[in-house]
Amino acid sequence: MSTQTASTGTSGVTPNAPAMTLDVTEAAIGEIKKFMASEEGLPETTGLRVRVVPGGCSGFQYSLNIEEESRQGDFVLDQSGVKLFVDMFSGQYLNGVKIDYVTGVMGSGFTFTNPNATGSCGCGTSFTA
Repeated sequence: MSTQTASTGTSGVTPNAPAMTLDVTEAAIGEIKKFMASEEGLPETTGLRVRVVPGGCSGFQYSLNIEEESRQGDFVLDQSGVKLFVDMFSGQYLNGVKIDYVTGVMGSGFTFTNPNATGSCGCGTSFTA
């Protein structure tokens, strides 16, 4: 399975804002596209919001949501035709993160490999940085 790094588009981000990348596997891209295709009437501006939110047993957890357009100040990344929206707060914790989609005996879902994390919980759904 090959991976590609998302290009760093920065629509709406100040010119001096740092660049960021996400590494999204082809398996994850396929699942995102499949889910988006199942939603009717989504505009061309639709993308996947990738962010971190306070919570979980380690302090932060990942959040994925389909949104119809980016927001002011978002990093807007394109990965194999899928737009990814990342807010500035989340960007500092998500830069360099690998997002994969795995299927196994215990079920299937998105996984995150975060080089910025200094610790994680036993279930793997939250992290500290």
